[in-house]
Amino acid sequence: MKLKDKYRFIRQNIKKNKARTFMTILATAMGCAFLIVLASIGYGLQQSVVKETLEDQVVTEIQVHGKEVENGFEAMTVADIEKLEKVDHVKAVTRKIQLGQLPTYTIDGYKAETMAVSTHFPSEIASGLKLAEGRLPENPNEVVVGYHFSNTLYMETDEDIYDAETGEVKEEFQFKGEVKDQTITMTVQQDEEGKVTKEIPLKIVGVLEEPGREWMLNQDVYISQEVFHQIEAFTGTAGGEIVVDPENKVTGHLETFDQVNVYAESLESVQGIVDTLDEENYATYSIVSEMKQINTLFTIAKAGLILVGTIALIIASIGIYNTMTMAVTERAPDIGIMKAIGANPKTIKQIFLLESSYIGVIGAIIGTIVAYATSVVVNIGLPLILETAFDEEMPEGLQFSAIPWSLVLIAVTICLVITILSGMRPAKRATQIDVLKAMRREI
Repeated sequence: MKLKDKYRFIRQNIKKNKARTFMTILATAMGCAFLIVLASIGYGLQQSVVKETLEDQVVTEIQVHGKEVENGFEAMTVADIEKLEKVDHVKAVTRKIQLGQLPTYTIDGYKAETMAVSTHFPSEIASGLKLAEGRLPENPNEVVVGYHFSNTLYMETDEDIYDAETGEVKEEFQFKGEVKDQTITMTVQQDEEGKVTKEIPLKIVGVLEEPGREWMLNQDVYISQEVFHQIEAFTGTAGGEIVVDPENKVTGHLETFDQVNVYAESLESVQGIVDTLDEENYATYSIVSEMKQINTLFTIAKAGLILVGTIALIIASIGIYNTMTMAVTERAPDIGIMKAIGANPKTIKQIFLLESSYIGVIGAIIGTIVAYATSVVVNIGLPLILETAFDEEMPEGLQFSAIPWSLVLIAVTICLVITILSGMRPAKRATQIDVLKAMRREI
């Protein structure tokens, strides 16, 4: 019996019981759709979290916090920087040192107090540092400032500049101009009382781009290493710290770095570099480590959701079993005729397994279409419902449901396996029907 003939026989028998077959397919479709939609929540939230993480952090960045030794951790030195730069697939190694005091900055009658950071600009350029406007420094007395630096500038006046309710600087005292291309005066002090001070003119040539997260503020001023050493020479202390106790002050240049970041050539190279640094006892952190933890948690969650969705298909399989059992009973005379003319029991079994598979395929197709439609509705409607119910705005770009092809394949495979298993027992029973009893309709 050819495959085409088997399918013709199946369609002919299905037409005889359209209502029952339709309800069975509907139950299978609902189970498949439930599985896909339920698991799609895990996929959607994972995509949202991963996307946010990738956008908010540099994916090729590896933070190096120090080197582990017997007595604890050692701060990063120039020797460590040179060693890191020689590691394979390292694109750049940036290093920053925080000034040991809080300088004062003045510009056109406005004043600000914020941190100064010494950075190595060539390595920053190599790492792909981005600016909102302007350019990177090329001369020692050129600086770039954080995106929110201008917000720290306030008018120098004897009046009360702070708002009593918010605690912020009143709008009329805030700086409203452009800081790029402006010359600011950085004032540092030598002693605690501020009797001995030094003014250093600096030109702002660039403004860094806005941090990825809304709650993050970048108000720092990024000075060159030459200016940093100039301040150290003035204060006579390492790191430019204010002299509190002249007898116990630490002199010379600060030889360690507060922040060291390694940048890989590509995302694929990050894990290899991390493994190399771990072998050298460096304390590291990278987004790859975070992504592994996130993906592990979501993989467990998705597996759980798929398992719960499978239960719906198992319930639907009861209907398939019932449909196929009734089909065997109703078609006993046909089976008897087929066996009488020499049909192989294997062929009869295949016919009923194909019929249960047919129900599973149609149900999976309909369920997948319904699942995609439901996913669209969920992504559009659920944020509106949550915003209305909780009066809180949802994060931009948040995706509650996502259906990748892998999920569809998993769901369809589970659906087909369950429907075939549901038809196994009735198909076997069909091969055991006695020809004479079937012909006499005594089955």
